[in-house]
Amino acid sequence: MTDLYSFLEHTSSTSDFKADLSIRGGYITFSNSGRRGGVKYFQIGLDNILQTLKDIYENLNVFQFLTQYEETPWRNNGSALFKDPVANANSTVQTKPLFSTLSKIIIWANQPEFDGVNPDSHIILTENSLKTTILKLEEVANSFKPQHSTIIKVQNKKHQIIYYGAPGTGKSYIINETTKNESVIRTTFHPDSDYSTFVGAYKPTTIQVTMRDVSGHKIIEGGKEVKEDRIVYEFVNQAFLQAYIQAWKYYAETAVDTEPRKQYLIIEEINRGNCAQIFGDLFQLLDRNDTGFSDYPIYTDNDMRKQLLKAFEGLSISQYESINSLYNGRNVIEQVLKGEILLLPSNLYIWATMNTSDQSLFPVDSAFKRRWEWQYMPIGKGYDDSGNELNWKICIGTNEYDWWSFIEKINLQIGSTTNSEDKELGFFFCKAQNNRISAETFVGKVIFYLWNDVFKDYGFDSTIFKDTDGSTLSFDKFYKADRNGKAIVQNEKIDLFLNNLGVEMSGDSENLFLDENGNTENSPTKDFSRYSLNGNGSYSKGGIVYEAIKLYAEKNPEMSAQKIVEAWLSLSINISNLIETDEMWNRRKELTKDARFESKSKALTLHNGEIIHISNQFNVNRIENFINCVNAQNWNIRIEKL
Repeated sequence: MTDLYSFLEHTSSTSDFKADLSIRGGYITFSNSGRRGGVKYFQIGLDNILQTLKDIYENLNVFQFLTQYEETPWRNNGSALFKDPVANANSTVQTKPLFSTLSKIIIWANQPEFDGVNPDSHIILTENSLKTTILKLEEVANSFKPQHSTIIKVQNKKHQIIYYGAPGTGKSYIINETTKNESVIRTTFHPDSDYSTFVGAYKPTTIQVTMRDVSGHKIIEGGKEVKEDRIVYEFVNQAFLQAYIQAWKYYAETAVDTEPRKQYLIIEEINRGNCAQIFGDLFQLLDRNDTGFSDYPIYTDNDMRKQLLKAFEGLSISQYESINSLYNGRNVIEQVLKGEILLLPSNLYIWATMNTSDQSLFPVDSAFKRRWEWQYMPIGKGYDDSGNELNWKICIGTNEYDWWSFIEKINLQIGSTTNSEDKELGFFFCKAQNNRISAETFVGKVIFYLWNDVFKDYGFDSTIFKDTDGSTLSFDKFYKADRNGKAIVQNEKIDLFLNNLGVEMSGDSENLFLDENGNTENSPTKDFSRYSLNGNGSYSKGGIVYEAIKLYAEKNPEMSAQKIVEAWLSLSINISNLIETDEMWNRRKELTKDARFESKSKALTLHNGEIIHISNQFNVNRIENFINCVNAQNWNIRIEKL
């Protein structure tokens, strides 16, 4: 039987979607097809894959009909049934690459039985094939000894790394954590960055000089020399030369056979600048040999030579013999200290971050890319320094929404709208104070980004952007001006958007209970409005919703529970779990900690004996949205407020 590493290496050569097993660490790197703007790579651990295979096995009654790739069923069922957060996220934004990777692993575990199956279009999902795959993959996973962090051991650190991913995925954070207590010089690239602002250049500076008369004698007044300010030009080191000089100084402080202190040059937002223009001939230095020194030194110009000679004056390198031996005996150390050449030492690390949402600003060419290690930062839940999951909340008035639920829901919309994960949001896109994100912060940072950077070029036709009157929920509606002209955030519009999106309430808000009139125990004012259905009856808010859906079911006795649920959910009414099949409701029941869960909906038995569950959690805003949506349909169902 071919081992998994070799099997994936072989099958990837004929597949549109690459998949490779790591030599160490227990994870698989897989790719998309690259047909939508370049190949992108992603990583998933063997434990994540094992959990996903177990999820498929436990829900085989669903997945046994999905053996041929169809994006929508796989995306929807993966999102609903995959418990592992990494696989769940990939099932919504990298559906086919994940499908292909799972198929390859199943073919490998059951070889040679399924050798003729095309993993890009088919997957074998039977009880036996899944059992065999889980058993054999467990053996492979157990052979690895995972490290606590991808970059901890000094000897494993790469000299040039670009951490890339969506905004808020923790790129700068992991660099800060890894370089804690190290010598770090940091810079940020931007559209105006160039070679001189990165490396160094002559700049005007002011110095004081003694004034002299026409004969050249010093001017003395009151026994003191008279001074004047004069502008002169001096060579000023920028981030690269500062780090370069410091790295060689650390070598000068180091004895033979001793590792020098490390120097880090951190470049934030590397693709916001024109890398070819900024690096210039330094590009050649990025080719490193096995020991970490530049393969190809470059000669300096006169100005830089003078600057380096001054900086290295009096220095000597005790390890000069071993370093020179890397260059066939050429005395490169003497040339370095004289400033004649630039040569990156092994203790100089250049790490950078790249927001994929900015990748169109200055595309990075392939030759530059090859000289860097690329570390993808996937979107996932946030954890504190102790490894505890962060439960951030979006606080809108008395309502609290789950931040991670929002991230999952909005990223699904972004991915389906833009056909790319580049503009999706990472967990740390927004800063929380005491685990809470205020309404002002949410609108000012998140809503502003979504409206102005993500969806502006695609339009706002989706139902998530609908106001209660059916018009578009434009950005200006999230604010109103008070009498002094100060912008005041409109909480009801945020509630509407989050409910349109189907964001889950946080644990505390989940326990909030609305009575049949939509009032809470602590509501400062009570609303007891009543409503009629097609001119008849007098119903509460919760009652009118139940009666409207009941009437719809009576008018359509041939429809199954699933079809009725789909019809009502297609209205995108701004309440989570408006209507559910019995299976959906029971699944939520198993997961919830809400003691009043069963009281928040009412069961309706259909003509065919199936059961659906209808929410009764309607306040004033929600019922208004419900009525507008229902009355806009040609269902012969009309709701009026009495």
